[in-house]
Amino acid sequence: MSNDQYSVAVPFYDLWHEDGHVPEIRELLPPLLKGVRRSVVEIGAGTGLITRVIARATPAEIFAVEPALAMRSVLLSRLAEDPDLLERVTVLACGAHDVVLAEPAEAIVMISVLYGFGRAERERLWPVLARSLEPGGLLLFNHRERPQAEPGEMELMGSYRVGRHTYQVRGQVLEVSGETSRYRHLYQITQDGALISEDEVLGETHRPTTARLRAELEAAGFVPDDAPDGMQAWRRAG
Repeated sequence: MSNDQYSVAVPFYDLWHEDGHVPEIRELLPPLLKGVRRSVVEIGAGTGLITRVIARATPAEIFAVEPALAMRSVLLSRLAEDPDLLERVTVLACGAHDVVLAEPAEAIVMISVLYGFGRAERERLWPVLARSLEPGGLLLFNHRERPQAEPGEMELMGSYRVGRHTYQVRGQVLEVSGETSRYRHLYQITQDGALISEDEVLGETHRPTTARLRAELEAAGFVPDDAPDGMQAWRRAG
């Protein structure tokens, strides 16, 4: 999504993701970060929901990479509420391909970000992440192999009451080609059934197979590590 599209989605972001992958990540991620003490890079920090999980799991310094201004604004507000986060989290206003660190990190975390990268973008990304990790450094991301959704009608994906308003996210798959799906989302706010606002976002999502990911990561110099179902753990070789 573009920055303008993220501006549309941000008011719904925490509501939707707290109802989605975030509770599971709170369970799965901390044990994988056990032993990480010095530094973690978070790719696609968004509004900081997972940043906070990382900070509670490890005393390490955190570099939160988030290119979208609207997301960074909420992230920085979240940091401002917690003196410990203000001390330990540096927000990097760049994309994943442009990360530059003063020294390699112990770990990189990438939660619900992978599907935003097409094959060519991923093949450029893995070497960048490998260079950002110390030898033996850990790369963690969530992934489950699922069949591609079929094009169909608009469906309700989430509905959340906030005071007198209801925030709803509706979605529709428009087209599928290989690992890539084109989708349409509607972000709606209603009161007593009356529509107050509606914004449309068009975008793409990419769902590579596990075998495809393995080939890409091994080509970039990563070796697999143990991880629970729903997560992938890889280490930089050397």
